[in-house]
Amino acid sequence: MAADTAYPGRIMTETAQRLAEIRGGVPPRRHNARTIAALTGNPGCTRRAVLDSAGVDKPKLAERVGFPARFGQSRFAITRGNAFEAQVKADGGAELLRLVAERLGVPVPDGATWTDLGGDEDRPERSRTALTASGDGPALFDHPLLGLDVAGRRVNLEPDLVAARLAGRFHVVEIKSFPIIDGQADPAKVAAAAIQSAVYVLALRELLAAEGRDPDLVSHEVVLVCPRDFANRPVASLLDVRKQLLVLRRQLDRMARIDDLLTAVPAGFTADLSADPATLAGALHGVPARYAPDCLAACELAYFCRHEARGHTGALGRPVREALGGVAEVADVLALAAGERAPEPEQAEAAALLRAAARLRADALAGHPA
Repeated sequence: MAADTAYPGRIMTETAQRLAEIRGGVPPRRHNARTIAALTGNPGCTRRAVLDSAGVDKPKLAERVGFPARFGQSRFAITRGNAFEAQVKADGGAELLRLVAERLGVPVPDGATWTDLGGDEDRPERSRTALTASGDGPALFDHPLLGLDVAGRRVNLEPDLVAARLAGRFHVVEIKSFPIIDGQADPAKVAAAAIQSAVYVLALRELLAAEGRDPDLVSHEVVLVCPRDFANRPVASLLDVRKQLLVLRRQLDRMARIDDLLTAVPAGFTADLSADPATLAGALHGVPARYAPDCLAACELAYFCRHEARGHTGALGRPVREALGGVAEVADVLALAAGERAPEPEQAEAAALLRAAARLRADALAGHPA
């Protein structure tokens, strides 16, 4: 058998061969912290787990089937973020060190070192050596190269972050350009920063563990640095990412069992971008998906899946789907509410609530004619 470039140093297994066939034999799309974080957004979706395990280029796939993704950072946001990051890291990270130390409630240390681990030459080894060396002196490590196993492939993470070692522990420091206004930030952006930071925390813990160091030296508290109000003055806050770590580990473990996921995939399934759009769309319909409205902010195939889910209660969101007690079709919901069909035993409670809601609506319309 030929060696698979996606699995360097390994003989291509039957599973690896299957994944290569799914993506059309092209090299797998490289994951990064943002895409790994996005994997946790809908862990019950088999379609997404299979495509991500195979390394399919989902943005191109979505465009090919006629439902291109509609999210991403603007050039203005990227430029603003780079400028804010450079400001925070200026002067060897002196301001950043102060922010982190004050937020952690420890004295600002003298003699802290600043190590930029960027560049191409021997970067993995330099990162490993610097981060796992003995000693617990205060230090800041910029651009470390970390790694995680995702669906059997080693993924290199090139974070634009700082690992701060203070008081003998590491803290991941995330620098984001979204503002904190009157002590509050956009909850969705904070949530995204938390799960992305959890990727780095997990990768750094695994690096220490592989070198015989205690992984708990990496704190579950991440330092988030953002501009305060509408100025560029940085302010630091703490994010507890223990919940995100649990979700992340669970999804990575699920993707590691890719053989189990593939049992739900038809034998001829393909996401080969050279296939015609109708063939690709038909193939995707054959793999179970679990669409929810919040997929629109995290998955490149969300618009395709939303179109597919039209008429299903799942398209209205998980709370609605769960409240309806397993009634899958909107048409069935309307029929139950109108009393036009008898509910199944497990639908009795939901049907009673739907009929009560229908009566309230009818009474409200009768009392307030248009």
